[in-house]
Amino acid sequence: MRQGIGIDFGTSNSLAAFHDAGATAGGPIEAGTTRFVPLEVDTPVMPTATYLDRDFQVRTGQAAIDQYIDDNTGRTVELVPEVLGESSILVGAAGANSREAPETMTQKVYGPALEDPGLPGRLFRGLKRLLGDPHTRRLMVFGQPYRLVALITPVLLRIRREIERSGTLAGPLRCGHPVRFEGRDPNRQMLALERLQEACRHAGLLGSGIDFGFFPEPVAAALSWRASAAETRGTALVFDFGGGTLDLALLRFDGDDHRILATAGAAIGGDHIDQRLFRELLFPLLGKGELWRRWGDERMIETRFPFEQYEELLLNWTVGYTLNQNRFRHPVMDCMQQPPPAGPKFRRLFDLITRNLGYQLFQEVAAAKVRLSTRESTVLDLPELDIALTVERGTFEAMIEDILERIDAVVDDILQQADLAPGQVDVVVRTGGSSLIPAVARLLERRFPGRVVDHDPFGSVAEGLSIAAARGL
Repeated sequence: MRQGIGIDFGTSNSLAAFHDAGATAGGPIEAGTTRFVPLEVDTPVMPTATYLDRDFQVRTGQAAIDQYIDDNTGRTVELVPEVLGESSILVGAAGANSREAPETMTQKVYGPALEDPGLPGRLFRGLKRLLGDPHTRRLMVFGQPYRLVALITPVLLRIRREIERSGTLAGPLRCGHPVRFEGRDPNRQMLALERLQEACRHAGLLGSGIDFGFFPEPVAAALSWRASAAETRGTALVFDFGGGTLDLALLRFDGDDHRILATAGAAIGGDHIDQRLFRELLFPLLGKGELWRRWGDERMIETRFPFEQYEELLLNWTVGYTLNQNRFRHPVMDCMQQPPPAGPKFRRLFDLITRNLGYQLFQEVAAAKVRLSTRESTVLDLPELDIALTVERGTFEAMIEDILERIDAVVDDILQQADLAPGQVDVVVRTGGSSLIPAVARLLERRFPGRVVDHDPFGSVAEGLSIAAARGL
C-alpha cells in the first residue's frame, strides 16, 4: 500500500490529509481511502495564523487568534514617535588655542508616531498573499526584522507535527499552490514557490529522503472529484473559489490520465466578499454619513464625520486594535452625545473599538453569508452592538455584482486560452467555500447548463494533493 500526504496551505485556512492508495504509483485513483489530519482539537481546518508575543513566543492557528483577541480587548493604544537616531549640533566653540572640546548638544531624531510600546503581540494572517511580492522581504516585529519565510514557517511546522501525531512523514508529500499568486510582478510565481519551499524546508517537510513537490490546487481538486466520479473521460473545468483566491483549471481526462489545457485565476475570494458585506451593511450603522457637531471657540461647528479614516482599519480586523487610540476615540465620544439616530451609531463604533470586536463581527458576517446560500433571507445578529439586521439574498447579490462580473471574465479567459467553446466542456467541478453562493452557481449553470457538479467545498484540495502524492504526480 502506498501512502501520500497532501498539505493545503491556504490564505485563510489550512488542511492536511493522508491518502492510502491500494495500488502503486500511477495506479487507479479510485482505489484507496483519504483521512484528514486533525489540525485543531475538533476540526481538520486550522486558521492560517501566526502570533508572536514580546518574548517571541509563537502561537499558531485558532490559539493565535484567541490570544490576539484576549491581549487587545479593552487595551488603549498610545503610539509614540519612533527614534530614528541622534544628531549633534555645535552650540559653543573653545578658543583657537584651547584644548577643551567644543560644546555640543545632542538631540534624538524622531520619526512618525508609529510605535505601540504596549503592544503585547503581533498577529499575522493572509501572508500567502505576500509571497509573490519582491518588495516584501522583511517585516519588523518588536524591533527585529523577520523574513516573510520565518513568519509562515510556524504554521507549516504545526502541520508537520500534527501529521506525525496522526501517522508518518515517510510517504511522498505534495503541497498545493494557486495557479496565480497574488501580485503584479512578472516573476511572482517563481518567487512565491521559492519562498514557500524554503519555509517547508525549515519546517522539516522536505529533505531526508522525503518525496516533496508542489501541485496546482485546482488540479488537486479535480483529482479529488475524479476519485469518486463515474465518468472517466472528457474535458473538465475545475472552479475552485475559496477564501483568498479564485483558481480555475481546464483538464482533459482519459481514464486515469489527465492533461492540463489551461489555468486562470484572480485575487478574489470569500474574504473580499465578507469585507464588502461589512462595508455595505455595517458601516451605516456605525456612523458613516453622519454629521459631527461640536463647539468651536465662538460657534457650533458642523462637518461630516471623517469615517474614511476608520474604514480600512475596520475592514482589516487583525489591525483593528489600533483604532483604540485617543485620536480615534475622542471624535467618536463627541458624537455619542448626539440624539438618535446618530448617537447610538457612534456608541456601537465606540464599543467595537474599545472591546476589539472586529473578529467576532467578521465571523458573524461570514456566517450570515453562508446562511444565505440556503435561505432567501437571514438575520445578521450582533448582540454585542445591539444589531439585528435582516438581509435578503437579492440585496446580497446586488452588493457583489461587480465580483460576479470579474468571475465571468476569468471563465472567459480560460476558455480563450484553451480555444474551447462552453459547449466543449463536459463537466464543471464547483469547489471551495465561496462556490456555494447561489449567484455563483447560477453564473456557472448559465454558462454550462446541466454540466455543473458540486464537490467537497472545503477538503477537496487537501484530498487531491494526497492522491497526487500517492500516485507520484
